[in-house]
Amino acid sequence: MRKAFDASEFLAGYLVEAEEHLSASTMNLLAVETSLRKGENNPRAVRELFRSLHTVKGLSAMVGIEPIVDIAHTMETVLRKADRAAGALSAKAVEALLAGLRAIGERVRALSTGAPVAPAPPQLLDALAALEITKDEAPATVELDLDPGLLAKLSAAEKAQLLQGTENGRRALRVDFVPSPARAAEGTTITSVRERIGAFAEIVKVVPLSIPTSETAPGGLAFALLVLTDATDEALAAAAATQPEHVQVLHTRRVDAADPLAEPEAAEEDVGEGRKRGIVRVDVARLDDALERLSALVITRFRLARAVDALAAQGVNVGELGEIVKGYGRQVRDLRGAIMRARMVPVAELLDRVPLIVRGLSRATKKPVRVVIDAGKAELDKAVADRVFPAIVHLIRNAVDHAIEPPSERRRLGKPEEGLVRVTCFERSSNQLELGISDDGRGIDREAVARRATRPVPADDAALLDLITLPGLTTLDQATKTSGRGLGMDIVKRAVVELGGELSLRTTPGAGTTFTLCIPLTITIVDAFSFVCGEQTFVAPVAAIEEVVELAPEALVRGPSRHTRFGEVRFMERRGEIVPLVNLASVFSLASGEEPKALVVRRNGAPLAFGIQRMVGQQEVVIRPLEDPLVKVTGVSGSTDLGDGRPTLVLDLIALSGALSQNRTEVPV
Repeated sequence: MRKAFDASEFLAGYLVEAEEHLSASTMNLLAVETSLRKGENNPRAVRELFRSLHTVKGLSAMVGIEPIVDIAHTMETVLRKADRAAGALSAKAVEALLAGLRAIGERVRALSTGAPVAPAPPQLLDALAALEITKDEAPATVELDLDPGLLAKLSAAEKAQLLQGTENGRRALRVDFVPSPARAAEGTTITSVRERIGAFAEIVKVVPLSIPTSETAPGGLAFALLVLTDATDEALAAAAATQPEHVQVLHTRRVDAADPLAEPEAAEEDVGEGRKRGIVRVDVARLDDALERLSALVITRFRLARAVDALAAQGVNVGELGEIVKGYGRQVRDLRGAIMRARMVPVAELLDRVPLIVRGLSRATKKPVRVVIDAGKAELDKAVADRVFPAIVHLIRNAVDHAIEPPSERRRLGKPEEGLVRVTCFERSSNQLELGISDDGRGIDREAVARRATRPVPADDAALLDLITLPGLTTLDQATKTSGRGLGMDIVKRAVVELGGELSLRTTPGAGTTFTLCIPLTITIVDAFSFVCGEQTFVAPVAAIEEVVELAPEALVRGPSRHTRFGEVRFMERRGEIVPLVNLASVFSLASGEEPKALVVRRNGAPLAFGIQRMVGQQEVVIRPLEDPLVKVTGVSGSTDLGDGRPTLVLDLIALSGALSQNRTEVPV
């Protein structure tokens, strides 16, 4: 007896797939809106939108989510008409389609939490159905000079995409790929050809063609790839495993105007269009489980190394065993690298939602704002990405709501009416990421912030940052829908500090503000220094420490030392720079002794050195966060096990330096 079909088995996969298509649809719809502002259609984005909605509809029907099927179907109808009209979509249509995406997103989220899925809103369906897709008043009189059979397989949007590309100076080309068993044996298939060409060209259409069978075409099949590119014929031919003379330039010719809405329907799906190969979706919980098991291996390695050291101390020959332990350590490190790579997500993917957020804020505040994102190829641990994104949203919200001036004020100041928010990201080192969020607004008014906080006017940007991140501080008299409750910057600072990162600020009156977040790429297993102070062992992430220095007596600078409640603050000279020095043992009220070494950290550009007794070494450690708020201590970010079965505290020396700089209560001597 056959087992009954159970759609719930596919729910997890459906949710992931639906969210990906919704995210892509949002990006494409915003691209359409951007083109509209330039007075252009965007046939490619409309085509991609149609494909995504078509897929969402099919997937939703498969798992029986009828409300989403209804919404997606109505949107698909609008997009089909727009596709036939060479990508023509009005601003009103974009607005309605965005509302449709929001409605689908709300139902997908309800499904993910097990909540009831609301029916499709009739008003939305009516609004979408009432949209009129108008053809261009002056229909194109230019047509591609292409084989009529092939031309008939192109939709109006695809023709428009090719024509628009040539008008913008790109070359429209056709190159054919003929598959064969010999080429397949060499790894050259239509999929690999698409990937190679897609790396330097915009593939508009892939059309399968029947051709006479021959020795070179035993299957009687070929694929015609129509592309837009600036690359050479040689590059295109090499990618398609053919000769340059077989690359055909697509010329244009004048034809009688035709009704674009009367275009025959093109095939809904290309061969392999949008298909993703070599990707396996894995539940994050499974990756977390793999990381947890790796953490156990890391601790076991410490225990093994300790046991070998103990045997060696007893005079046992551990030469061979020591080599095995070293090899085991290398294997654990390699495994760590492999698992961490599996957990990394592209930062560009994390920032996908930012343009939509800025659009919403722009509408709410009636300020035209453009967002520019440059995330490169940087990647971030999924856990870090989830924790830092709310901070990014707060900073962007503040930039649009507080920093960027209203259009009238910008005109008066000689600025472009449209404000600019820029998000940049790059890997600062192998284990740190730098995220910058900047605006071209009015900058932060130090006097106004100081008045609100009833504090002295901050002398520099670092002091200003300390002030604006005070809990509850706001410069607005009344909270708006988007901000003004004095919670945002406090949350930003907390998120960055809890990740073991650093937040800095640079602001210029009238020119704008930049917030920089330096955050670790991952937080669970990190490279760390272990060291001793006050006869107690601590560890601190390598990424947080600028340098480990020998504390020679001649490096100490004679001057007015200060006594604070954390102990004496002295000064040392390091390559011409005067650096405050505190004894780390005295900070934690431990028995302080000699401090022949110091760990130098830098916060907001200002250095601070912590004197310690001795270094133990550098190793990977598994950080366990201190979950209980009652045991949270400033400067202590978690604990780890170095193999002796006892918890060792993990220090956040940057946060500790911040706490010391804010608590300069000095004791007279």
